[in-house]
Amino acid sequence: MVACRMEEKMIQHQPVLLAEVIENLAIKPDGFYVDATFGRGGHSQTILNQLNSSGFLFAMDKDPEAIRYARQHFSNYPNFKIQQGSFAELETFLKEQNLFGKIDGILLDLGVSSPQLDDPDRGFSFLREGKLDMRMDHSKGMDAATWLSSVSEPELAKVLWEFGEERYSRRIARAIVAARELTPITTTTQLAKIVAAANPAWEKGKNPATRSFQAIRIAINHELDDISQVLNSSLNALKVGGRLLVISFHSLEDRLVKHFIHDLERGEQFPAGLPVKHERVKPKMKRIGRALKPGAAEIAANPRSRSAVLRIAEKLP
Repeated sequence: MVACRMEEKMIQHQPVLLAEVIENLAIKPDGFYVDATFGRGGHSQTILNQLNSSGFLFAMDKDPEAIRYARQHFSNYPNFKIQQGSFAELETFLKEQNLFGKIDGILLDLGVSSPQLDDPDRGFSFLREGKLDMRMDHSKGMDAATWLSSVSEPELAKVLWEFGEERYSRRIARAIVAARELTPITTTTQLAKIVAAANPAWEKGKNPATRSFQAIRIAINHELDDISQVLNSSLNALKVGGRLLVISFHSLEDRLVKHFIHDLERGEQFPAGLPVKHERVKPKMKRIGRALKPGAAEIAANPRSRSAVLRIAEKLP
């Protein structure tokens, strides 16, 4: 029964900014595309529906549950392949498929998927009692409970400040370290209560544990490093005219994407005053329109989409 309920939640997952993604991918029926964050395949399904037998979609995901779902529900597509692993491995995976440099569009939908949030055993949600795990791939690496049991107070405060933009980072870190001396912190609600008690000024409409959970999740999954790596790989993975689409859900992710596109749009920089011809600057990408956000109707239907930001760039010759 539990498995059936979880399967229903997986199927009900709503892809964010779907219409905007499909429009800006400018899909060619015979093109090659990458969904580097498959999730439960909402974006992938719509991309595949627009491809003919010559087109191809390569998908990736760290989460074993996402891979299982893809193999159950997408096995009838001969022009679809999924690989388990981090999108930081994009270059390696595409070279194995002889697709590197041939891609017409890459989609990155960053952050945690609804099925991951809705499964208490994954440990992402501070609203549900569950194991304090937080790993995107729960078969690898150190879970959040283990990390919290040994991380130093200064390092924890640094993580909360840099990855969660938590202004009470030192106070919360001190409270977590003090609490673990009394009893191991092993559940989501246990951690959420410690953070809430240490937070002296709760923001209206936001759970006081939001920033701390985000920070710890980013740290144990190495998310920002992985994003930087996949962004750098994406330029050479795309062919000329190919597009990169990135959906971010918090300012740290979006800042990385924004600066990456900006730097490639400016091209090579030379010392001030040095006479340089325009063709030497060689911009490598151009922005396509402004950053896009969900409309009121989508936010009403899917409140988790409210913080989403979509940025689009196109590779130049």
